[in-house]
Amino acid sequence: METSRKINNALISVYYKDNLDIVAKTLNDFGVQIYSTGGTKDFIEKLGINVNSVENLTGYPSILGGRVKTLHPKVFGGILARRSNEQDKKEVAEFEIPFFDLVVVDLYPFEETLKKPDSTVEEIIEKIDIGGVSLIRAAAKNFNDTLIVCDKLDFTELNEIVKNQNAESTISQRRKFATKAFETTSKYDTLIHNFFDGNKSTPLRYGENPHQKGTFHGNLDDLLEQLNGKELSYNNILDIDAAINLISDFEDPTVAIIKHNNPCGVASRNSLINAWRDALAADPVSAFGGIIISNKRIDEETAVEMDKIFLEVLIAPDFDTAALKILQTKKNRIILKQKNTLPKTNLTRTVLNGKIEQDKDTIILKKEDLKLVTDNAANNSQIEDLLFADKIAKHTKSNTIAIAKNRQLLGIGCGQTSRVDALKQAIAKAKNFGFDLADSVMSSDAFFPFPDCVEIANNEGINSVIQPGGSIKDDSSIAYCNKNNMSMYFSGIRHFKH
Repeated sequence: METSRKINNALISVYYKDNLDIVAKTLNDFGVQIYSTGGTKDFIEKLGINVNSVENLTGYPSILGGRVKTLHPKVFGGILARRSNEQDKKEVAEFEIPFFDLVVVDLYPFEETLKKPDSTVEEIIEKIDIGGVSLIRAAAKNFNDTLIVCDKLDFTELNEIVKNQNAESTISQRRKFATKAFETTSKYDTLIHNFFDGNKSTPLRYGENPHQKGTFHGNLDDLLEQLNGKELSYNNILDIDAAINLISDFEDPTVAIIKHNNPCGVASRNSLINAWRDALAADPVSAFGGIIISNKRIDEETAVEMDKIFLEVLIAPDFDTAALKILQTKKNRIILKQKNTLPKTNLTRTVLNGKIEQDKDTIILKKEDLKLVTDNAANNSQIEDLLFADKIAKHTKSNTIAIAKNRQLLGIGCGQTSRVDALKQAIAKAKNFGFDLADSVMSSDAFFPFPDCVEIANNEGINSVIQPGGSIKDDSSIAYCNKNNMSMYFSGIRHFKH
């Protein structure tokens, strides 16, 4: 049977007073003694309800412009006192401290003040709640005896508890509200930490879709300098992250075009203009409205060519003066100068009712990492292409196949539920844009469960393959390659990207 606790005394001190009148009246109807201070006390008294002043309880007025009101042993003693502890009960009686069975306290609007573009540092700091956080944590810690409500959205539920349970709360209800209380103070402290640490919480226009809210937590200024264009959106940030992660694996002049977090065009060349032209050639249709990233300074010649199509975002380590002038003619085009590399932090995602975390996939294969498993070997040019294709597959949603030739992406299949479908998609895209697949290579982000993929590839002219290996059917794929003069290399590294 659950332990119920009668609500005899309630401490109420809130910033947001929406529906507080309903709660206060219900508590009063059930004979609950209400203690309060400041604006909350005035609000409740205007309802015709008698309120015990916290100042009278403590013997101290509100001081320091309201900074100190409830920080007193007679308040915290009443919240933290354990009903089952004889010494606690003795001391509460000795010092004439009321047991607080209910604490209704919220926090100053720090986040809201932070989001206001005209807020000064002084205004933001004044909205750092001290007493509120302390009261909430104290009541949550003593959930065995005290019910804590710290969100105006829970006033309706509190009102129902008081009405339907004769002003009594159960231990499961108190634990539930305590859990939310600790979650609230944790988020609040994180926002404050980020503010002092230089990180920002920036509201975005919306999330992935207009009906979803979006916020960026971090300091983009450490990584990027925006030189032109509108504010970044939630989807922009995801694409920019994907673009920077991909381009960081390349050293030669390289241009990549990203669409929905996946590369649709990549090329490495001796000159940036040729890298741009060949990256665009891989899929000029998907490039429309895409995110373009270069690992080298954008020159005027390349800028002239880039300006011919609609680009949503353009990222580079720098821009020639003439190049920037050309690219800035489109006022909404987002132009970003990358100032630093991405930090090597772990990747964290929220899932279910928690989070999962993993290391970043930072492996970049070299020639000596490859294990030849077929009789036929690739030539030096094909080896370069295999390594090139593997970098692209690594940064593409699984299941994925990347087809490349002469350090140019010819076709890519991504996010497919079968590896065969990914290969067929990659082949179809390459053919659609007029590429000859003879002597091209392909990379798979994971092993081939059957030899069907190498057979399809061979029939299209693809004659060298890189994959991690590890399938119980590896021998079948190897045997097919040997029979058809194909080369296959195992990397031993899987690149799933979910």
